[in-house]
Amino acid sequence: MTLQRDYPAGPLLAASICVLRGDRVLLATRTRPPMDNLYTLPGGLVEPGETLAEAALRELHEEVGVTARVLGMIRPIEIIQRDEAGAVRVHYVICAHAALWVSGEPRPGPEAGAVIWADPAALSDLPTTPHLSEIVAGAGALVRRQS
Repeated sequence: MTLQRDYPAGPLLAASICVLRGDRVLLATRTRPPMDNLYTLPGGLVEPGETLAEAALRELHEEVGVTARVLGMIRPIEIIQRDEAGAVRVHYVICAHAALWVSGEPRPGPEAGAVIWADPAALSDLPTTPHLSEIVAGAGALVRRQS
């Protein structure tokens, strides 16, 4: 099944995953539009029959080769971009999850350019996708509540 990502008939459902390892967060640069070359969380579209958490874990492993344990969903983020005429060109609903690293060393690939373990306090020094610092803060809060 091929989805039309530009000018979709409706919002596209996606899942992302904020993987924490000690005091660091896993980030990767996007390799395609929208927002290519910006640091973000691994993630992608949810496939039919897949839960949001399953999609987040699958995308994490496919994109960077890491496995993690999901702690819970943080919150949804909407990315809406319009063209010059005001038509919706892109509309994603991304359900962000918090997770703890289990295994694997992250590596770049076709969907993940540069891959880093970043200091959450230094996110303002990086070019990032919208709401990334809020999601990382939410993941940290979720980890602290469950500790």
